[in-house]
Amino acid sequence: MPRIYRRHVNQSFVYAAARTPFGRFGGALADRRPDDLAATALTAVLAKAPRLEPAAVDEVIWGCANQAGEDNRNVGRMAVLLAGLPTSVPATTVNRLCGSSLDATMGAARAIETGDADVVIAGGVESMTRAPWVLPKPSRAYPPGDTAAVSTTLGWRLVNPDMPAEWTISLGECNELLAGRFGISRARQDEFAARSHQLADAAWNEGFYDAMVVAYGGLTRDEGIRPGSSAEKLARLAPSFRPDGSITAGNASPLNDGAAALVIGSETTDLGVDPLARIAGRGTFALDPQDFGYAPVEAANRALARAGITWHDIAAVELNEAFAVQSLACIDAWTANGLTDPDLVNAKGGAIAIGHPLGASGARIVGTLAHRLVDSGARWGVAAICIGVGQGLAVVLENMREVR
Repeated sequence: MPRIYRRHVNQSFVYAAARTPFGRFGGALADRRPDDLAATALTAVLAKAPRLEPAAVDEVIWGCANQAGEDNRNVGRMAVLLAGLPTSVPATTVNRLCGSSLDATMGAARAIETGDADVVIAGGVESMTRAPWVLPKPSRAYPPGDTAAVSTTLGWRLVNPDMPAEWTISLGECNELLAGRFGISRARQDEFAARSHQLADAAWNEGFYDAMVVAYGGLTRDEGIRPGSSAEKLARLAPSFRPDGSITAGNASPLNDGAAALVIGSETTDLGVDPLARIAGRGTFALDPQDFGYAPVEAANRALARAGITWHDIAAVELNEAFAVQSLACIDAWTANGLTDPDLVNAKGGAIAIGHPLGASGARIVGTLAHRLVDSGARWGVAAICIGVGQGLAVVLENMREVR
């Protein structure tokens, strides 16, 4: 009879978080390559673990949604080399679109928990400004017709004609459908968007982000925050996707450039710093591509179940604000399932104000959540993100510092 080997399951912890400021499309970071952005975040997060020798990093797992230009050919490995880490440190790049760096974080946690690694750097990067135009390669020489350059900044491109048309509509149109399905008004969306700017500005003014964000490219804070934003001002903007629609440039996340990183380690590693939070549960979910904005609902429910807790236990939520309408749809569903207060979501501002450089946002919300738990003394929190083409991811964190 074959022997059965039983392996101890470790716990995984977030020890440190760092990121660049998030720049506007065509803004202060427009001349910064994505591999340089990634190297900057990687260097910054390593500096927060004073006893961590760079050669002791078992793996770098990096997220990036585009990978069509300067971020091609495994940008995670490029970041390792540009940051000056030993060439012995391996790296991989993962792509789950907007969820790429949250996927990287979940992969890092699994590597720790199975004993395959002791310290992993997880993170992600996106330069939406520098995303190239691409040309489809002809199947034969000298095609007689014209062809068009396709932008790789956001959304579907070079779509397979066998895909059902309802799956390949724009992200904005997907969320117009969501607004109609759940009856979420334009006014409510604008109020939520204004709240994002107001809370992000207040958090920066209070110094909440100072310990997490490293100045770069002339930026010392996120470039897209509008301190004077209000629902009344946002109500003047024209709809972006339908003449009679509710989604505008003001109540959706913008296009951005930036990078974020996390140090994930086991309970036995000595990094010279106590862990911020334990990764207590993970959840993934998928549904019809046009319904992608609603996918975080079940992803978070699954993460909670795997952590052995419920929405009643949650004191902080970081939900990536791809659109105000999808954020509100998720919050409404969670509130119906026991979330005690919708104001627990994105209390330090969200992506509508801070920005959404696709591959970096997952690591940003995990770092923000960990610091919110430590600052408040609350025990449990959830980070969740929607992903184009019909997916969602979520993790549950448990505060490892003082719980009050």
